[in-house]
Amino acid sequence: MNDEILEFKSIECASQELLYKDKGSKFFGYAYPIQNESDVQNCIAKLKEKHRSAGHFCYAYRLGPSGEQYKVSDDGEPNNSAGMPILGQLQAKALSNTLVVVVRYFGGTKLGVGGLISAYKTTAKQSLDASKTITHYIKKVIKIQFSYNELSHVMRIVKKFDLKITEQCQEMKCWLKILVKKRDLKTVKTAFEAHHKIELEILND
Repeated sequence: MNDEILEFKSIECASQELLYKDKGSKFFGYAYPIQNESDVQNCIAKLKEKHRSAGHFCYAYRLGPSGEQYKVSDDGEPNNSAGMPILGQLQAKALSNTLVVVVRYFGGTKLGVGGLISAYKTTAKQSLDASKTITHYIKKVIKIQFSYNELSHVMRIVKKFDLKITEQCQEMKCWLKILVKKRDLKTVKTAFEAHHKIELEILND
């Protein structure tokens, strides 16, 4: 069984503010694309500025191709009544590099742990349902070396597979550094190596 990760999903841009109400309490939901923990802190800081009188800023996020880095926060709510239900929605949609924050204003009536779980889950789901997802492909960097006479042949392969050149040197002895989707690596490698005058090296294997 091959568990190699070739791609992952996140959201394309920040969601609109979404409101869920239950027994007077208001739950404002937000979803954000993130790249690191600093992004998380920046998003929460902006929400705290926006919602100065809110009682709770509960959140969950996942980072990395398989969501291997994650964190939840109940921010004063009963244990596992807020952060975990939010994380569950991220996992259900198989999203990574994504943060969901739910801001709560207490309405005077306690909801109980079950009510809180339902409210945070629903708000998180609504926020993610309203967000457009995008697929990120895991990429490898390869370096190919060849003589200038082979340049046109190399560029035909580059164009055929829609490869992105990140660095290049075109002199008598040429080389290119190219980004290749991991899922296409074997096919691209075979295409270049079919021409014995082209040398190929995978740089970040």
